[in-house]
Amino acid sequence: VQLQASGGGLVHPGGSLRLSCAASGRFSDYYAIGWFRQAPGKEREGVSCITTNDGTASYADSVKGRFAISRDNVKNTVYLQMNNLKPEDTAVYYCAADEKTASGAVPDLVRQYEYWGQGTLVTVSS
Repeated sequence: VQLQASGGGLVHPGGSLRLSCAASGRFSDYYAIGWFRQAPGKEREGVSCITTNDGTASYADSVKGRFAISRDNVKNTVYLQMNNLKPEDTAVYYCAADEKTASGAVPDLVRQYEYWGQGTLVTVSS
């Protein structure tokens, strides 16, 4: 399983970025794809996750109304549109895939995801 995250960069506060996560194999092999982030000195935390079958999404409270997750089941890619970025959004963003969950709520915990990409750095600074 390979997950390739891309789209990070340096942006001013209030700016936007779109992250992409391309997954190998069939999208239907995974129950959910999630975006997580880790800032220096902090634990990895969930940002937004989406189920591959029906597109049910979850968001951390800190990004609700600013970030939007979407999926393209043909391209096997999940996107994270990030708007109105704040300095506290600065972190390495990772995408991950959950293969084991069979049904139910969108998994949004780090421990629920088995496969991880390499991360892409997002820096929000003036």
